[in-house]
Amino acid sequence: MNRYPVWKYLIILIALAVGLIYSVPNLYGESPAVQISGARSSITVDNTVQARVEQLLTDAKLPLAGLILEGNSLKVRFKDVDTQLKAKTLIQEGMGDNYVVALNLLSNTPHWLTALGAHPMFLGLDLRGGVHFLLEIDMKAAVDKAFERIAGDVRRELKDKKIRAGAIKRSSTGVEVQLRDEETLRAARKAIENALPVVQIVQTSETGNYSLKLTLTEAELFRIKSDAVKQNIATLHNRVNELGTTEPIIQQQGADRIVVQLPGVQDTARAKDILGRTATLEVRMVEDDQAKLAEALNGNVPAGFELMEELDPRGNRQILVKKDVELTGENINDAQAGFDDQNQPAVHINLDGSGANIFRQLTAENIGKRMAMILVEKGKGQVVTAPVIRAEIGGGRVQISGAMTAADANDTALLLRAGSLAAPMDIVEERTIGPSLGKENIEKGFNSTLYGFAAIVIFMVIYYRVFGVTASIALAANVLFLIALLSMLQATLTLPGIAAIALTLGMAIDSNVLINERIREEVRNGAPPQTAIKAGYEHAWATILDSNITTLIAGVALLIFGSGAVRGFAVVHCLGILTSMFSAVVVSRGLVNLIYGYRRKVGKLAV
Repeated sequence: MNRYPVWKYLIILIALAVGLIYSVPNLYGESPAVQISGARSSITVDNTVQARVEQLLTDAKLPLAGLILEGNSLKVRFKDVDTQLKAKTLIQEGMGDNYVVALNLLSNTPHWLTALGAHPMFLGLDLRGGVHFLLEIDMKAAVDKAFERIAGDVRRELKDKKIRAGAIKRSSTGVEVQLRDEETLRAARKAIENALPVVQIVQTSETGNYSLKLTLTEAELFRIKSDAVKQNIATLHNRVNELGTTEPIIQQQGADRIVVQLPGVQDTARAKDILGRTATLEVRMVEDDQAKLAEALNGNVPAGFELMEELDPRGNRQILVKKDVELTGENINDAQAGFDDQNQPAVHINLDGSGANIFRQLTAENIGKRMAMILVEKGKGQVVTAPVIRAEIGGGRVQISGAMTAADANDTALLLRAGSLAAPMDIVEERTIGPSLGKENIEKGFNSTLYGFAAIVIFMVIYYRVFGVTASIALAANVLFLIALLSMLQATLTLPGIAAIALTLGMAIDSNVLINERIREEVRNGAPPQTAIKAGYEHAWATILDSNITTLIAGVALLIFGSGAVRGFAVVHCLGILTSMFSAVVVSRGLVNLIYGYRRKVGKLAV
């Protein structure tokens, strides 16, 4: 009556063995390490780099605990944090700007376990320490940037088709193109419709006023805003990689917000500077007519021009620049800091095919004129350099040099290389968690779970005796299964996740309480011990299933609609419900069957 077939015991044993193998890596802890990777994809990290790093450490008499060369990165393990910090500074200085050197933590899990795919869980920001930012995207700026891009496309398209247009004005609601007559208006409309099918065109045909007003559909505006979030997330990933941070968390929250968590980073000023900056490049033509410049300096800036400040080692000065943007940072493939012919800090830029063609045509048509290289940050532009075009420049290679330091050149190259943000972002929330606080959070979370588990076990053993022992063993198996699942999924454990584990313990034992009380009730009603065990598990199953399903529905709702810490709690909570149903019913029944199922005569149940 109360005997499991052999295959059921095998399933339990296999589940316990798998749970043990995938849970054990979490006990080994982590050791400090330094990770070396290439600053760009063309830089490889191989055995030569490994030998060079080993030589640097040997010369400095810094002991290492091991090296791991995998993929395109080298990880060097150390025994303590002090050696790790000294090694990072030494390697960064010795390897130069072609390599990114980052602080890291490596698991101490033995190789035979990692070969089986057994890895520890990731620790969240609140357990490891680091910085947390909540960034809000300026969606109005994203739409303005889209209209600016449309204005540039219209200007180039009409120029290619040799259609003479008047002023092309950009506003917050669209782009207006002024034309001279009805025939030109029709030709311009046809060219724009073919080149830009996403725009809506409102035509005005009146004597003395021939114009086209270009706007965007609601669907296109939604796409622009959605793409702005995606592009900003991708750009932030690139910038975080350049910072040398490992295991960052960058995810969307709501319609216009992004959460950035950088474990292990304590320099918030540097992180904020790199993440929040919106540096992008704009190439515009300079107006050298001294009469117009004097007029602008007197406060009367001509239409279609903008007075901007040019960086100059001899003192900044103002120049008159056209508002028409000829080329933007979106056409940049790569940007590296270096030096110009006068050995001054500079940024060397490689353009993509489209950018190279635009730049070649621009320089060919404007020989003898000045071209301004403008660095735009949060809507404010500054002319870095404004050289005179001496000849046509092809090949897609551009150099920016001017009044900048080597650090400025490095930061500018980083931002341009990582890509420009689709729209500026403001930091609306900022938190810093130190590594010591993270360690304290781990200890407190572990202790609270341990004490809760011990209290439950003591109560169950005293109140239900033998059946309390089996329930406690099943509860331990539940914790084992839950930690193994989280490790297999490579989930990130946070403080809310630890709270969910503690809650799972209480909910899991509730199933065994229902079973034990049902068995007691059957015994009171005069049922034989073996019958009482069988009836207790069978009759309690429906109640256990109903209660767990309703709780699982709430957990799934948290998982779908929640974000951040709420979602982390929900993941552990939902997995805990599934593992508790298996352990409370299958594992505990298997133990009870081993104790009572093979006895020919049972006089009394210890329940």
